[in-house]
Amino acid sequence: MSHSCQPRGSATRHAGEMHRNFRFGVVGESIRSGAELAATARRAEELGYDVLTLRDHFVAEPFGDQLAPMVALASAASATSALRLGTMVLSNDFRHPVMLAKEAATLDHLSGGRFELGLGAGWLREEYEAAGMPFDRPGTRVGRLAESLRILRGLLGGEKTSFTGEHYTIDGLTVFPRPERRPPLVVGAGSRRMLGIAGRYADTVGILPRALPEGTISDEVSERLPDTIARKVDWVREAAGDRDVELSMMVTPTFGPDPRRAAAKVAVTRGWGTSSAELVLGMPSQFVGPPEHVAEQMLARRDRFGFTYYQVPDAAMEAFAPVIPLLTS
Repeated sequence: MSHSCQPRGSATRHAGEMHRNFRFGVVGESIRSGAELAATARRAEELGYDVLTLRDHFVAEPFGDQLAPMVALASAASATSALRLGTMVLSNDFRHPVMLAKEAATLDHLSGGRFELGLGAGWLREEYEAAGMPFDRPGTRVGRLAESLRILRGLLGGEKTSFTGEHYTIDGLTVFPRPERRPPLVVGAGSRRMLGIAGRYADTVGILPRALPEGTISDEVSERLPDTIARKVDWVREAAGDRDVELSMMVTPTFGPDPRRAAAKVAVTRGWGTSSAELVLGMPSQFVGPPEHVAEQMLARRDRFGFTYYQVPDAAMEAFAPVIPLLTS
């Protein structure tokens, strides 16, 4: 497997078109200690995963207590040699972009160029409120993120950066240590405006359900249907123009010998009802059945939508591992 300083580029031809190679990541959301962090990072590397990412939350819900991602990833870098390391994703409101650029450049340096900076607008209202931080309206938070991404592209690209916006003003700053190559920027997005911003500034775009104004993530079935995902991908590509943007999705596969039975289990577990099993089979974010069937689904969805970077929670790391060689050998 390739573990270059940038995400793997377009290298394989499938169904008459050039496609990126597949990449696979583990989201270390159940890691609670340094020992667990090192063990998970080493095991992910052994199993052939490309990336270990950590979430950015300081309240226990919805994923349990989390280690501070930037510090923890520096530790994971010392426990591995090829595994890439990323955030999935940092809340832009928690860090000023100048200080974030400094931390990102340092982490990229310490890891030998293996860092990927994932950033989002922030969405969990209760977390902001618990910390006494203002949870501004979505337009304000998204506008702040757009400015941050522009600043980060400049600083992490080694440029002397000046910027004047509604939220930030930067006057002729550079970052040390200067990255040999700008760390990839990853943005998770679900709304049209966010997807457009991600398409313009990110190297990797994670397609998500919409974040709701009240501070939660939409659980509507419609947010996960093929036509909706295709429309979101189109918004990214329209904004990206000639830029080659990697498309990503966080998935939780459900393995079993019978795909339809596995889909029915997902439908019931998610509260969509058994009648939604057929819909689950077609959802781009759902992979059900034996590993060979999951691999076939991923190939088909690469052709249709362009997804090539999938992440699974660490709880599914071992179960999903047999899929990796089916798509990377």
